[in-house]
Amino acid sequence: MRMIDIIIHKRDRETLSKEEIEFFINRYVAGDIPDYQAAALCMAIYFQNMTHRETTDLTHAMAFSGETLDLHDVAPFVVDKHSSGGVGDKTTLVVAPVVAALGQPVGKMSGRGLSFTGGTLDKLESIPGFSSELDIDQFRHQLATVGVVVAGQTHDLAPADGKLYALRDVTGTVPAIPLIASSIMSKKIAAGADGIVLDVKVGEGAFMTNLTMAGELSSLMIAIGKRLGRNMVAILSDMNQPLGFAIGNALEVKEAIATLHGGGPADFREHVEIIAAHMLLVSGQTTSAEEGRRLVRQAIADGSGWAKFRQFIAAQGGDLDYVDRPAQLPVASIQEPFPAPATGFIKRIAAKEIGIASTILGGGREEMDDIIDPAVGIVLHHKVGDPVQAGEPLLTIHANDRGKLAQARPLIAAACTISPQPVEPLPVIYDVLR
Repeated sequence: MRMIDIIIHKRDRETLSKEEIEFFINRYVAGDIPDYQAAALCMAIYFQNMTHRETTDLTHAMAFSGETLDLHDVAPFVVDKHSSGGVGDKTTLVVAPVVAALGQPVGKMSGRGLSFTGGTLDKLESIPGFSSELDIDQFRHQLATVGVVVAGQTHDLAPADGKLYALRDVTGTVPAIPLIASSIMSKKIAAGADGIVLDVKVGEGAFMTNLTMAGELSSLMIAIGKRLGRNMVAILSDMNQPLGFAIGNALEVKEAIATLHGGGPADFREHVEIIAAHMLLVSGQTTSAEEGRRLVRQAIADGSGWAKFRQFIAAQGGDLDYVDRPAQLPVASIQEPFPAPATGFIKRIAAKEIGIASTILGGGREEMDDIIDPAVGIVLHHKVGDPVQAGEPLLTIHANDRGKLAQARPLIAAACTISPQPVEPLPVIYDVLR
């Protein structure tokens, strides 16, 4: 079997066999297949798609490309959530400790930023000392003792996804539905999750730009999970505008901390409640999403979610002095207000352009080896539907490089539209699929 033949088969719209898919994954992990051939196959998949059977086989091969975790001797039921990628999405930082504080263990393998979307690990690593590099024994120990762990893809767990995840980011193949589904589900399966809540973003700032595409991805991932015995739910959430106000790593950590203290933007609080409530529901901790939301609000109000967050950060080496006093987290040297061009109502704050602008500022990666600046990003002051006056700050740009700031300004200007007529606010959630 030759890799070139596999690339040609998919390029020519042929269906790959299970053996071909396993050959590719096993040889790529072993280093026998170069990145340029893997990138060629990813591009062929992007254009020619994959059948459900091919995607399931790809997911299985990726999940079992290394060790897999059986956590039932540590926790009888482990729940996880995963976002398909969004701008300003710091949800894990809040829901993981809150759900764990309510007695449901959360074991999560997360990724770094992809394209214009942020990555959970990049955000957490803006806390000095925090380490996402845990081996399997450390993962298991922390889940048993703390009840929540968020780690990166190691060489032991789903190594194929770790390699492909970085490659897709810089080869224009992030939006391919089979590659998104297999990436998400392989991590969940390898990490031993029994219940999985999928946060599937919908809109111009998501890889799924409409409800049809998001429904297709959700149904595919639910089917994969069910075949492998997992409890599944998919929540279709809005990503036409950024989630919350903060976009950028340290900025988002600060917003997550504010939310754990009962503050934070209203849309983000609602999103957190819904995601966490369904994590409790799929794990059997509650019998309804409404009951779950009530418990989530209680865990934030009584401080137990915050206490679990501190315990979780400390367990992974994070300096709690920065958590307790988040003003000490990295701060950009330039903070420039961006004024509203007219009086009226905010019609559009395009998440994709805002995400790209944040990446240009240094908050994300344009190449695989780029170093992220944790201080930079953008903080919104309004959401779609809000009234504004001409000259009033729409947002504030946080930058450390005036050249990058100059590059980001036109994108930010193009992202923001003002209407003279009232505009309806955007929904937070579109649908829930089980």
